[in-house]
Amino acid sequence: MNQKIPRYEDILIACNKIKDYVHQTPVLQSGSINKLLGCDLFFKCENFQKVGAFKFRGACNAVFSLSEEQAKNGVATHSSGNHAAALALAAKLRGIPSYIVMPENSPEIKKKAVKGYRAEITYCKPTLEARESELEKIVKKTGAAFIHPYDNFQVISGQGTAAKELVEKYPSLDTVIAPVGGGGLLSGTATWVKSYNNEIEVIAAEPEKADDAYRSFKSGILQPSLNPDTIADGLLTSLSEMTFSIIREKVDDIITVSEETIVKAMRIIWERMKIIIEPSSAVALGAVMEKPDRFANKKVGIILSGGNVDLKKLPF
Repeated sequence: MNQKIPRYEDILIACNKIKDYVHQTPVLQSGSINKLLGCDLFFKCENFQKVGAFKFRGACNAVFSLSEEQAKNGVATHSSGNHAAALALAAKLRGIPSYIVMPENSPEIKKKAVKGYRAEITYCKPTLEARESELEKIVKKTGAAFIHPYDNFQVISGQGTAAKELVEKYPSLDTVIAPVGGGGLLSGTATWVKSYNNEIEVIAAEPEKADDAYRSFKSGILQPSLNPDTIADGLLTSLSEMTFSIIREKVDDIITVSEETIVKAMRIIWERMKIIIEPSSAVALGAVMEKPDRFANKKVGIILSGGNVDLKKLPF
């Protein structure tokens, strides 16, 4: 693989580029959750980010990194949700069009958000093949620049800015946990954290029923996501060559989390912290709940990746 990999300085550049557009989200704590799990947890609340998810950081960095020539025909992507909304808003802020291919079974809340940011949506069958072929047609027709949800240098650099804010605020953390789907957030997180302080452990949290990153990490060979069936709908995609290479080099471990624990973790955060998070966010707390002894008495940073959840379909 000869793609350029983001480094510490690329995250600094991204931070500078997007600072006027993104929210510097709060880091919250809960005394009752700390007591319950026997460790000090620091929740980086990307559920309070624009579009309700960390994805806005990466999309914003990618859109504002395009030259005038590259940006003149707009941007395009395929996404079932958060990246679609993030790219649509970033394009709107830059004043360029956006073209989004969405599977027809995408959550209604996410379809509404993308429409609200004035993107042109094309619906397709819910398969990767359908998404990619539809996108190819649109790019050919419009000349728009394709911004991949995670297999993109600028997207990964942008995602790393959430960990930058967290670790600079709490430099004495022992561990940082991020959820993993395609690996954009995890790659950016690990790149920043390991450069900032190599002693801080970086752990990924992944649903047991969508464990391709775990299998890839343990075997050392990139493995596809096979019929993932998890409530954490933001974590269904497979790693790319780029994200896998970063994760192999910089991540210390991947912990898988059962569906039951994901729902329990989501509920605990709703009830104890009074904030809305989506199931994909809950997976990171779920990792601590699955292995309480491993995190006992430690200071653990948790990236809550987003809060876009269909309130008519709550799992509890």
